[in-house]
Amino acid sequence: MEHYDVIIIGTGAAGLSAGVYAGRYNLKTLIIGKEFGGETARAGVIENWPGIISIDGYDLMKNMKEHAKHVGAEIMDGTVERIEKKDNCFDVIVKGKTYHATNVVLALGAERRRLGLPNEKEFTGNGVHFCITCDGPLYTGKTIAVVGGGDASVKGINLAAQYAEKIYLLVRGDTMRAEPINVERMKQLGDKVEILYQTSVQEIATKDGKFDTIILSREHNGKTELDVDGLFIEAGAVPNTTIAQSLALTTDKAGYLEVNNMMQTNVPGVTAAGDIVNHFGHFKQDITSSAMGAVAATSAYEYYKEHKSLGGCSHGK
Repeated sequence: MEHYDVIIIGTGAAGLSAGVYAGRYNLKTLIIGKEFGGETARAGVIENWPGIISIDGYDLMKNMKEHAKHVGAEIMDGTVERIEKKDNCFDVIVKGKTYHATNVVLALGAERRRLGLPNEKEFTGNGVHFCITCDGPLYTGKTIAVVGGGDASVKGINLAAQYAEKIYLLVRGDTMRAEPINVERMKQLGDKVEILYQTSVQEIATKDGKFDTIILSREHNGKTELDVDGLFIEAGAVPNTTIAQSLALTTDKAGYLEVNNMMQTNVPGVTAAGDIVNHFGHFKQDITSSAMGAVAATSAYEYYKEHKSLGGCSHGK
């Protein structure tokens, strides 16, 4: 059975950053991910990564991957089936094969809630977006629609107002759930923002194979077609905690893994980073995920040193 000092599960910004730091700590590191780059790889152009004016999200993740490999981390494509705690260490099972580790870093991220439209995936990053902070500047002087109603959508609109000429907020219910202070800021934008209550997106219409308009569930100004240049979906996210459940990790009321300031969970040897935790609340960005990954790797290193002084894991070495 092959042993690693740390196994990182997830190949998004948090997991790859954890891999960079773990490698620099000279830990024998394995990074496992089923979908390289996570949400960032699908985000399209990113214009808020410090030091890089503009970069495609997939290219940013490629750079992180190469950096992690450069410092010695191994990277494997695969889906982790389960994690088992054995003698104060961990067995990570992938395709029936077991990998042994002193530490586990969970960087599985969260899945953005999607609308389930037939061509939604096809236009993701090219008309359909899930990050106003990342992609809002692409719509300078244009018209966008935002699906939401919670605090994330309202704060996103307040940011997008710097760029977009017109913004429609589509709220499925008849009320918003955002913080009052953010709603007040949005109201100060005046006619730039128009709220359509009890309205959802039924379809993305195309023209010459490109994103064109959206079809609404109810009429607006006498028609169901709404002419917009882009659609931002801010309907929340669901943390990917299924694998973590076997370890009896504690979660908060929203289902995110609970961690302390060093990204440690309630189970010694297990840290978590990125969108699987709610450490920065609704502010979930590549830079915050990367920071959490670095901290998680540092905790893993400290745990490894402590275990090594006590003789390490009782099997697998």
